[in-house]
Amino acid sequence: QVQLDESGGGLVQAGDSLRLSCAASGRTLSNYDMGWFRQAPGKEREIVARITWSGLTTYYADSVKCRFTISRDNAKNTVYLQMNRLKPEDTAVYYCAAGPRGTYYSGTYPHWGQGTQVTVSS
Repeated sequence: QVQLDESGGGLVQAGDSLRLSCAASGRTLSNYDMGWFRQAPGKEREIVARITWSGLTTYYADSVKCRFTISRDNAKNTVYLQMNRLKPEDTAVYYCAAGPRGTYYSGTYPHWGQGTQVTVSS
């Protein structure tokens, strides 16, 4: 089973940038489609971005399109979320998720990290 460990969260000001990392262990990441999700206080968890195992296909929620970039380095077993021009409404716990190839289309990710807090002050 793959284990996921997110890092890179923190407290920033509006307009700043952060890069989240999701390091995988236990399995080779190239076998997995990956996603970044977030959950703000009092709100449901929502998809932020996802990427196929090859890195060739990506999806972004409308709220982050053109500001966030998902990428992966399978050689390093790591997935990234580059977040630019952060807004206070981006404040949430960000989770990394993994699923077998094809999960990009099904949306059901069985493996989750513990999350990393991102707080954006105005």
